[in-house]
Amino acid sequence: MHVEVVVGKAVGKGASILTYASSLPVEVGSIVEVPLMRGRAPGVVYKKVAQPKFKCREITRVLYSKPLPSHLLEIAIWISEYYAAPLSSVMSMVLPTGVLKKRRSRGKTEQTEHEQVAEPVFLSAGLEFLSTSYTGPPREPSLRDGPLGDGRNIRVKNSNQSLCFEKNRFQPPTYSIPLNPAQKMALKGLQTPLEGTKVLFGVTGSGKTNIYLKMALDALSGQKSVVLLVPEIALTGQLVKVFQDTFGDIVTVIHSKQTEVERQRIFDSLLLKDAPKIVIGPRSALFAPLDDLGLIIIDEEHESTYYQENTPKYSAIRAASKMASILKCPCILGSATPTLEDFYLARQKNSLITLSEKAKKTAIKPEVKIIDFKNRDNFTKNRYFSNDLLKSITDNLKNGRQTLIFHNRRGSSPLTICENCGEELLCPTCYLPLTLHVDTYEMRCHTCGYKSKVPSSCPHCGAAGLIHKGFGTKLLESELERLFPKTRIKRFDGDTKKGEGLEEIYQEVKDGEVDILVGTQTLAKGLDLPLLATVGVVQADAGLSLPDFSAEERVFQLITQVMGRVGRGHLEQAEVFIQTFRPEHPVINFAISEDYLGFSEYLLKQRRRGGFPPFKFVAKASATAKTEATALKKIRALYNQLSSDSRFLVSPPQPAFHERTARGFTWEIIIRSSSRKALVDVLSGLDASFHSSLDLPSLL
Repeated sequence: MHVEVVVGKAVGKGASILTYASSLPVEVGSIVEVPLMRGRAPGVVYKKVAQPKFKCREITRVLYSKPLPSHLLEIAIWISEYYAAPLSSVMSMVLPTGVLKKRRSRGKTEQTEHEQVAEPVFLSAGLEFLSTSYTGPPREPSLRDGPLGDGRNIRVKNSNQSLCFEKNRFQPPTYSIPLNPAQKMALKGLQTPLEGTKVLFGVTGSGKTNIYLKMALDALSGQKSVVLLVPEIALTGQLVKVFQDTFGDIVTVIHSKQTEVERQRIFDSLLLKDAPKIVIGPRSALFAPLDDLGLIIIDEEHESTYYQENTPKYSAIRAASKMASILKCPCILGSATPTLEDFYLARQKNSLITLSEKAKKTAIKPEVKIIDFKNRDNFTKNRYFSNDLLKSITDNLKNGRQTLIFHNRRGSSPLTICENCGEELLCPTCYLPLTLHVDTYEMRCHTCGYKSKVPSSCPHCGAAGLIHKGFGTKLLESELERLFPKTRIKRFDGDTKKGEGLEEIYQEVKDGEVDILVGTQTLAKGLDLPLLATVGVVQADAGLSLPDFSAEERVFQLITQVMGRVGRGHLEQAEVFIQTFRPEHPVINFAISEDYLGFSEYLLKQRRRGGFPPFKFVAKASATAKTEATALKKIRALYNQLSSDSRFLVSPPQPAFHERTARGFTWEIIIRSSSRKALVDVLSGLDASFHSSLDLPSLL
């Protein structure tokens, strides 16, 4: 027998599918180990072929008795073609790292006979499935042990939520998920028709989670598994906890802190499972080996973390939409601030479901106050916190209520300048401004991780006058500690110490053991605190001037999301303070009015006029070289080639946002086109010295 195998290791451009001989019984989708050059590599059998004229090497072994679900092989090929990415790198993303390593826990799955040994699989809170093929030590029987007539037993530890197998069918919990009339109407829209990609546009506090739970329960009842994608486990711990509390050990959580061994065991258990599962995790969870996948949910679908920046570059949103079309199952994109592209396309396809009512009848609209940062009369008591905001914090402390201070910039000061010569302190690798961190008294680059002690004099002219400009969350935390010395203050951002993150101490925060929360976007979403009365956005316009066509959209999303942390029905009064240098800016005003429709119309006009998504496809091509002259020469040659082609709108060459890295200098061009194929062809034809990224917005 001869087969073509998609190998999970790069062997040169265009050489991702290789032909092998096999004396072992294999089928399409079989996960195998193959010899590759002088080493070995994992792979997946793509198809059976006739014996070629050349001699083929032999497949070394079959790694699992069960093949990879067919939709994963299909989606890997699609990602490779759609994003012009090497198929081998896509397959290495689908298969777990270290899949070739022999692990004791994998039992006989690595033996020649490939017998599946069923380890105990936890199905729900207080439930354990026992297989007659289990070969471990004997267990003590439970009071509720009993045969099901098919050689298997169920051990029930909690009779309130019992799941069982009956004639090889999985029995989900019998309880119902309560929905209000607005949620029921939204659910009906999501289920008519049931398959396809739909956008659930629900305002903050509208109860999107309850709809997720109901759809997951329905999928389980139909013997189907569920994938729930979240931006980051740390940012959505509450949502994960709700699913775990509802479905117990049916839920498998995947996250970045798991070791290679843990990831391997999760892959094994999902591939060889006997019953439907719910898998929750970041974008990589989309590739969980579930052969019965019947529902994909993507929460906070607007988050940028769903796009992978390193090779293979792809959007998990687009891949999930395509996967749903392959499986003919629903894919739900949920957000209070959906991306403009998805909102526009969903409306065009009549697949936009709106949930505009707060779930709790006691929910209130917070009182929003705009504070002009330019008017220093508003800041007579402190340079960072307005008088009104400080008064609100003081009142909260007296009444046992909490305050959330949001600023999407960590560290103490993001800019250090010499007052004598005017030079900035820049990272020697990236040429980007170094950020001062007062607590460790060091300068850090938040791009490459470079660190150095704070110099006592200017490295350029030797003068002693260094000025630290701007502010970050660490500086805000120290200011609050000075203003309110006996107050319990906690900062949550990328510098938070291990074990002190919001997911680890959430219950303490919820119970009111923290008075003031200070943080970045970690605090902007998925947070429901019953004692939270005030939100202060310290500089709402931060980010509006970034050189990115999506900068305004990002600012709108952050303000809207963080405002949604209050007024959720726990307290009778809630306040939001928006401090900004640009109080007249349309984005600021659309956000504080919670007017997504007005904002979308405003930005869609700009996008149409400028030729940006969703009206044109956009790609970025960059050239990196050791010298700036070489990088500019290469990107200018590409610019000259493409600018004469009427299919493209090409921006002039410009330095990349991260102009200098350890690899050298980077210059780039932005390419826009009405033709997706034209962009893919251009990127596919670039040589290895160019780097490219391509996100093609489309609800499939």
